[in-house]
Amino acid sequence: MANLTRYNPFDESFDDLFKGFFVRPMSLDNPPATVQARMDVTEDDGAYTVHAEIPGVKKDDINVTIDGNQVAITAEVKHNYQDKGDKVLRSERYYGKVYRAFSLAQDVDEASAQAKYNDGVLELRLPKKAVVSARKLSIQ
Repeated sequence: MANLTRYNPFDESFDDLFKGFFVRPMSLDNPPATVQARMDVTEDDGAYTVHAEIPGVKKDDINVTIDGNQVAITAEVKHNYQDKGDKVLRSERYYGKVYRAFSLAQDVDEASAQAKYNDGVLELRLPKKAVVSARKLSIQ
């Protein structure tokens, strides 16, 4: 004899149909948790050039560290809001730290590296360290 089951349209499978249907796909009330600096990295025979977009930051609040072929950029966007009794209706600007680190194919000569900051763009000129060729030792 065949087993018959009664169809219930309101069982769990029906609930899955509308799961997430009434949830807003995006909310502008909360700022993103982290903001990354957008970067372009180019290379020529003697150096790497990095252009990083870091708008709204003073040049004194940007730190660049170089360790071999590792480069790290840290910047802090400070909150300059002065409470004058005004009611804030929306605040979408990001305040906090921005951190970006990356590796390059070749070590960087830290002593001759240069950095410029103009119009919200950090430009780094990172000369490549001279490759030391293997040296054959003579045996005495």
